Amino acid sequence: MAKPTHLVEYEHMLLGRYLHLHRSRGRRTGGGMERSAYILLSRIRRQGPMSIGELSEAFGTDASTLNRQTAAAMRAGLVERIPDPDGGMARKFRTTEEGERRLDEEREGNIRDLDRVMADWPDEDIAAFAAYLKRFNTDIERLDGRPWPRP
Repeated sequence: MAKPTHLVEYEHMLLGRYLHLHRSRGRRTGGGMERSAYILLSRIRRQGPMSIGELSEAFGTDASTLNRQTAAAMRAGLVERIPDPDGGMARKFRTTEEGERRLDEEREGNIRDLDRVMADWPDEDIAAFAAYLKRFNTDIERLDGRPWPRP
């Protein structure tokens, strides 16, 4: 009999596969938002304007990677650079109206997809699954030392 963590690993691998295949099929017209942009905009929305240094600390990613990601998001009109609202020296990124609109559109599409997958699940099962996912993610964040802000 496999250990429970072996079962989780296998199901996690399959989930990653399904998400990759689903995304590569062009789920929505106009194509979905890049994963990195979706995560970047989600974090800025939750936390407020952030500098490259703050983003680097939040994601555990080097500044050069974030410079590429923010530059791509700026070219797409999703974020803009602004002076630090708190008066600091570093400029910060905030989402544009277009970025907010696209983030909402992407999130709504993800929720519609999840609604289709879990159409036959009772609400209690969906809530329990969400609670387990939150527990799983917060434990990863605890070990990594980078908690994600939650509502």
